[in-house]
This record gives sequence, structure tokens and C-alpha cells, in this order.
Amino acid sequence: MIVSERHNVQLSGSGSRAMMFAHGFGCDQNMWRFVAPAFEDRFKVILFDQIGAGGSDLNAYEPARYASLDGYADDVVRLAEELNVRDGVFVGHSVSAMIGLLAAKRAPHLFSDLVMVGPSPRYIDEETGGYVGGFSEGQIHELLDFLDNNHMGWSQAMAPVIMGNADRPELADELTNSFCRTDPEIAKAFARATFLSDSRADLADFPVRTLVMQCTDDVIAPQSVGEYVHAALPNSEFVLLEATGHCPNLSAPEETIAAIQAFV
Repeated sequence: MIVSERHNVQLSGSGSRAMMFAHGFGCDQNMWRFVAPAFEDRFKVILFDQIGAGGSDLNAYEPARYASLDGYADDVVRLAEELNVRDGVFVGHSVSAMIGLLAAKRAPHLFSDLVMVGPSPRYIDEETGGYVGGFSEGQIHELLDFLDNNHMGWSQAMAPVIMGNADRPELADELTNSFCRTDPEIAKAFARATFLSDSRADLADFPVRTLVMQCTDDVIAPQSVGEYVHAALPNSEFVLLEATGHCPNLSAPEETIAAIQAFV
């Protein structure tokens, strides 16, 4: 099976440049349905599912390969190469922001612009270095243990916290359903690759022009994390959205679209 088929790639739009949208943990390409169409008049829009998510080929999942974010970054490179992407735009939500950065470092010709939506290079606070990721090491391991023991319960408990916007419960319901559709074993492994990752060293000397988009009230990636990423990237812009929660692509698509359009 060719790479694009493994990832359930959907192509739309027109233009000489490509814009590739990548979803976060527990999600799939459907999370971009309110945002991606706004760019079809200027870009060839590429939507795909990470291996293990959505309509991807579950048989392509290899535990060793996807034990770290490197495997996912290699997928992005392979996929972009197959689709002849050159000097494109990569839009990554949550953990895919770092996956996109790793991919761009591996193959600099692929992307000349990177959009990070709610990025975090490390979720765990560092006691000695002063870095604040938003979680203690104990809290992360509690989250992972909860997921290991009760995938469905974890999904129902965490989705409202991650989504925020308590006055719009339908958004949390959608995220809960997305989490529950993910293969439990793959979800557990992806969670470990995500929440135990540390990509801070990869930010240094990264030359690609980057937009760091941060929500006002995000429990997964606090404002201090977004500001850290912006300060560490030598060629970046920082936008603090009025949107709250961790998924502005669902909760505030118009504001998300406007910020990306102003950048590209």
C-alpha cells in the first residue's frame, strides 16, 4: 500500500503550494473540517490520519517505530515526499506541532512555513531548570496509568478538561467520541510517546518561519509553554487567541483561520 493510502489522505484545493494539516493525540483529520476549506482557494490542501487514527491502516502500526515521535515525523516526510510537497505549509495541532518540527528538520525542502497550534515541547515540569510544562511527573504518570487501566473512562473524564468550553458540551462529546474510536493499545502507546517526550533541544536553531498559536486558557499547553516555544524559535511569531481550551480548530475556527491567514 502506498503511503497516502495508509494515511487515508484526502486532497482538495488548488495552488502551487501545499498546506498539510496534522491532528493531535486521539483525534483524526476530521478535526480540521471547519478550518481547512478556508485555504482551498490558495493551496493544495492535504488532510491525513496518523497511523492508528481515523481511517488509517491499522496494520501499518509498528510498536517499536511509533514508540517515539520520530516515527510519526518520518511518516510526515514520507507522505510529503510522495505528494511532491516543496516549500509547503505544515499546520500541526498539539503533539503534531512538534512532529511537524521534527519532520521539517529532517527534510528542510518540504516546508517553508510551520504553524503550531497549542504546541508543547515537554509536558512535564523541570524541577531544577525552571521549565514549566504544566504537569508534574507524577501527574503525567497518573494520567498514563489511568489510560492504561480504563481507556473509556479516561476518554470520558479527560475530553471535557482538554476541550474546555464547558458551556458547549457538544464539543467535549465530540472529542470523547474521537478518543473512544481510537484503538486502545495504540492510544496508550501514542500517549506515552506524547506526554513523555522532550523536544526542547530541537527548537534551537530551527530556521523555518513559524507561527505559535496559543489559547488563552489551555490546561494541556499553558500560555507559558507557548511563550517558551516562541522565545526558543529564532524565526517565530506568537499569537494569543481569545479562544479557550486546547482545540481552537473546533471551538473557534474563525479565529484560527484568521490567525493562519494573516501568517501565510
